[in-house]
Amino acid sequence: MPTKLDRLLEHLEPIRVLDEVSARTDEAMNSFAFPAGRITVWDDFKACVIRFVAHVERHALRLEAPYQVDPDFAWGRCVRMLMRKFDSSGEKAAFEMARTGNEGGLYAVLKAVAWSIAEQMAEAEISGRVSHYLGELSATQQLAASSEYVVKYGHLLPAELTEDNALRIRTRFYKVLTQHPELMKRFRRIGRRGPPAAATSRAPNPSAGQDVVAQGSTRP
Repeated sequence: MPTKLDRLLEHLEPIRVLDEVSARTDEAMNSFAFPAGRITVWDDFKACVIRFVAHVERHALRLEAPYQVDPDFAWGRCVRMLMRKFDSSGEKAAFEMARTGNEGGLYAVLKAVAWSIAEQMAEAEISGRVSHYLGELSATQQLAASSEYVVKYGHLLPAELTEDNALRIRTRFYKVLTQHPELMKRFRRIGRRGPPAAATSRAPNPSAGQDVVAQGSTRP
């Protein structure tokens, strides 16, 4: 019978969470009023991206009416999204795509922005589910859950995380759980590149758990 931890981790599956969120962002993208033709003026491009982000977030969050945003603050967020998808000069590269129509033009730019929003919302969804799960457990139950996690997934983690009776996992359990989807994605990528490792072996890529070691706390 699945435990509470099993049910949580099932709902943290990267594909499952992203599918739920991206379905809402896709719906928003399909209902967005795209400008006719290419955008050749920088200020028009900025206004379009800001309007698109507000539209996607309103639909994804199921808000009844549009919300007001400060243009400078909103554009700063947009730049970070564009940099996430188009490197350090993201907004300039994105404008060139919109201006010239190359590489999919404005549609491809906004599609990338929508995907960035979906990723961020998926991360927030994962964080929220983990916080809710831990909030319902006593300190003793959290300790038991961390022991269960080590038994089931310790062989995928770097050895330094499971030494000293897995102390780092037990004291940073919130961070471990929020990073679990990324751990599983990395493990599956490794599995596709070659034969699966033996159940008792360690994950061949130690970086899979480095974030857990470097930062985090038991609770958010």
